[in-house]
Amino acid sequence: MDFLNRSIVAGWMILAVMALRLLLKRAPKWISCLLWGMAAVRLACPFTMESIFSLIPSKETVRHVTDTSAGTLIDSGIRFVDNAVNPVIRESAAPTPAASADPLQIWLFIGSAVWIAGACILLLYALVSYIRLRLRTAVRLEGRIMVSEFVDTPFILGLFCPRVYLPFGMAEELKTSVVAHELAHLKRLDHLWKADGYVLLALYWFHPLVWTAYILFCRDVELACDESVIKDFDMRQKKVYSEALLACSQGRRSAPVCPLAFGEVGVRERIRSVLNYRKPAFWVMAAAVIACGAAAACFMTDPVKETEGFGEAASAGAGKEGGGRETLL
Repeated sequence: MDFLNRSIVAGWMILAVMALRLLLKRAPKWISCLLWGMAAVRLACPFTMESIFSLIPSKETVRHVTDTSAGTLIDSGIRFVDNAVNPVIRESAAPTPAASADPLQIWLFIGSAVWIAGACILLLYALVSYIRLRLRTAVRLEGRIMVSEFVDTPFILGLFCPRVYLPFGMAEELKTSVVAHELAHLKRLDHLWKADGYVLLALYWFHPLVWTAYILFCRDVELACDESVIKDFDMRQKKVYSEALLACSQGRRSAPVCPLAFGEVGVRERIRSVLNYRKPAFWVMAAAVIACGAAAACFMTDPVKETEGFGEAASAGAGKEGGGRETLL
């Protein structure tokens, strides 16, 4: 239940990040990566703080009750949703006298088994893809840079000892842009962040917003890396870099699942971003920082719990006090 509730709460954070990405188009792309990092923390961390600024409707959307004929199963914080969903759940999950087991418990067991199977399939798929890439023969060019005739697009592979793999026979002018991009990835530790994102995707594979978040995160990582490379380029250098992006995106047989590939995603958007890049103004940076702080306060915290029974205790105390006064009178 806690895991399911965490996925629902994180969904609100993902929606907020998606909205902020549209509002902060002129901000540096590393701001978007920072926002996705906040969403990842929301997904991964089981402990959160409470805040009066929280915009999360409910911390515990799904509640386990032993008697489905009474009480609340869904508490989303949106009343018309709860009123529509809860009667259906109570009716379908209500135990019958002839049944030997609680239907709700059976559903939970089946759901858990399907969730574990889905997570294992995605993790196994990533492992097999990694092993297949590792088996390709490669020759060291210099340092961490490897060259192989079996590679059709530049990419980074490895977590603790990552290497840059380049196709054999790549033009020298293109190679300069590609190597600069991949080394920038290594400097920013993007290969680790993307691997962490894929693990979260495998755990939350049932959540459509997590799939959307991972796809957008991969795009933003590439855009942010492009900006870090071309921030001091002139127009001629930007055109050469764009040509390298276009060349590496053509004729690619398949993109690695988890490793960072140079022309992997959003090539048209990346080329447009490179050619139109301008250093952001101070007010844009200030607005982006404020937006990140507001997102953290509103969506990385849970709503403050109301003290249960406080009103009843207060009214009971008032009644006792009133009764005492009448007795004295």
